[in-house]
Amino acid sequence: MSVSIPYRVGIQQRVLPAYRAAFFDRLAQVCEGGLSVFAGQPRPEEALGQPAVLRTAQHVQANNLHLGTGRLYTCVQRNLFEWLGQWNPDVLIVEANPRYLSTPAAVRWMHARHKPVIGWGLGAPPSRGFWREVLRQRFLCLFDALITYSQRGAEQYLRLGFSPDRIFVAPNAVTPRLKGNPPEKPPAFTSGQPVLLFVGRLQARKRVDLLIRACAALAHEVRPRLIVVGEGPERQALEALAKTTYPDTHFTGEKRDDELEPYWHMADLFVLPGTGGLAVQQAMAHALPVMVAEADGTQEDLVTPENGWRLIPGNLEDLIQRLQEALSQPGRLREMGKASYQIVAERVNLDEMVAVFAQAIHSAMRLRG
Repeated sequence: MSVSIPYRVGIQQRVLPAYRAAFFDRLAQVCEGGLSVFAGQPRPEEALGQPAVLRTAQHVQANNLHLGTGRLYTCVQRNLFEWLGQWNPDVLIVEANPRYLSTPAAVRWMHARHKPVIGWGLGAPPSRGFWREVLRQRFLCLFDALITYSQRGAEQYLRLGFSPDRIFVAPNAVTPRLKGNPPEKPPAFTSGQPVLLFVGRLQARKRVDLLIRACAALAHEVRPRLIVVGEGPERQALEALAKTTYPDTHFTGEKRDDELEPYWHMADLFVLPGTGGLAVQQAMAHALPVMVAEADGTQEDLVTPENGWRLIPGNLEDLIQRLQEALSQPGRLREMGKASYQIVAERVNLDEMVAVFAQAIHSAMRLRG
């Protein structure tokens, strides 16, 4: 990798999910001064699965104090300044979330030492109330640069007055850059029946219930075999729904890494009817067309008419219509899968994400230098 970051880098996170490990380790490989990630434990009800294990980057455990719930939730990381003092980073990257009450003081700590701080976030969708917008603007003005996942996020930061030359769009990647040609699939469905795949935590917000109901409403000639990979609090309820509504639904439990390979290869279409969805990129890396619900804007740069469909969130009729259209055209699905593969190979991968972070770090260091 030709990217080089000749600095000591610190990254603050509220929690450290498993999917983020590959990125932090890859970023650490190009940080000549080292990379330390400060992150704590989630609330039990968040059901984030196994925490990440970092092999190249350092992980320091944050002492998270969770306060309130829902829209009133905030978090204090009580040993943040102990970590800052010990690691003493040249540049600090923090989550650009005003709910994390320790962040402004951490920015002041860095700026008092003439060191830059970069905010990393989804964006800043319009909020209700004039004063809330003012407070958000003041919060964002703390940062020397901002990194966001999508063009929509960048536009939201621009709307609040942040300088365009200090905004960087880094794809929210979980897979490395692909090499070679996409895997070949036969022009027709292998068994004469399409295979639909969902991979993710079985939580209410994933809307797997919607997917089961949509499959049951399809015309008989395109009804798929639905494979649901994952574990979570909704599994029992979903299995009961499938038994009465769409018996051709198969629950595999949780599968990881190599265990997932057979399912990627047998699938014809990947569907994520609810929120979240970094598994979308894994599906694309296996040359699958994808169908996802529009949520925070991060899917807009990933899912295009060339490689998939963006669904209206929570809309059963829209899901039925899109599935009917997709499963009626196996040849088109194959071409869309090839387009998915090219997007991951060229634009949305860990190498591109690391490169954008390096650009943001160099820019912020120049600004403070």
